[in-house]
Amino acid sequence: MRLRPVVALVLLAVVLFLGGFYGLAHELQPEPLPEQVNPPRTPLILPTTEPRASHLHYDTLVEQVAPLSGRTIPVHWGDMGQKLIAAGAIDLDRIEAHYGGLTGEQHAILLGDSLTEITLSADNIQFWTNVLWALGLTQRSKVLDEGPMHQNEAQWPLGNYASTGGWTLGSKPATELYSSARLVALTPEQDEMVYHVAEHIFRPCCGNSTAFPDCNHGMAALGLLELLASQGADTDELYQAALIFNAYAFSDTYIALAAYLALRGESWTDLSAQEVLSERYSGFQGARQIAASVGPIPGAPVRGGNCGA
Repeated sequence: MRLRPVVALVLLAVVLFLGGFYGLAHELQPEPLPEQVNPPRTPLILPTTEPRASHLHYDTLVEQVAPLSGRTIPVHWGDMGQKLIAAGAIDLDRIEAHYGGLTGEQHAILLGDSLTEITLSADNIQFWTNVLWALGLTQRSKVLDEGPMHQNEAQWPLGNYASTGGWTLGSKPATELYSSARLVALTPEQDEMVYHVAEHIFRPCCGNSTAFPDCNHGMAALGLLELLASQGADTDELYQAALIFNAYAFSDTYIALAAYLALRGESWTDLSAQEVLSERYSGFQGARQIAASVGPIPGAPVRGGNCGA
C-alpha cells in the first residue's frame, strides 16, 4: 500500500515534465514567414535570328561602294613603273615570279608609258596596292622623314614594320629604299598638304592614319596621295582618291558602313570622303563596331585580308 503514493508522485512528475517540454518546444517554434510577393520579372529578350540588314543585299551595296566595273582616279601614271624599277623599288623578275607572270594590264603598269589614269577594281586592287606601296616607300616625303615612323625609330627600327620588312619585291632592301628618291616632284606646299591629309585618312586593318604608314595599305595610300599632289590635285581630290583606294582594299568594311547608313535611313553618298575616311568610320575600332551593329549581310562572301605583298 505504501507504493501507491510513490507511483502517484512519479506519474505526476512525468506529466509535469512532458508538459514543460511541450511548452518549451511550442515557444521555440518559429512563426511562419509572411507570404513573399516576388516582383514581376522582365521577360528575357532573345536575340533575333534575323540579321538587321536582312532586307539589304550585298551585291546592291557593292555597286554603291566598290562596283565590279571599277572606279577611275584621274591621275597620270605614265612611266612611273619604269622609274620604280630603275630605283630598285621593284625587281621585275621577282614580281613576275610572285604573280606567276604578268597580265597585259600589269605589264602596261610596270613597263608602259601611256597610262593616263588609274582604274581600281576588285580584280586589280592587290597588284595596284603593291605598286603604289613601292612608290610610297621610295618617294622622299615629309611623312617618312618627319612622321611617326621616323619619330619612333629609336624604339622601333624602320625595318621592323610590315611596310618595310614586308616589302620583298624590290632589288634593294626596304630600309635602303625608304624615302630615298624623288620619283615625283612635290613642292614644299604639296608635301605639307599630303602630310596634313594623310593624318586624317585611316584604315581599318591596323587603325593608323596614312601619316603612320606602317603597313602596305598605308604606304600604298601615301604613294597615291603623292602622285596626285604632284599633278596639282587639291585636298578634296586627295580624299576622293583615297576613298576609292580604301573602298577596294577594304571593301567589306565600307559595304558594312553603307548598310549601317541605310539602316539609319541615310545614303552612302550623304557622307563626304573625308568623313568616311575619318577614325570614326575607317579606324579599327569604329569599323569593327559598325560591322557588329549591322550583323551578317545576305549574300556576303566569307573572306579575309592581310597586310603583305
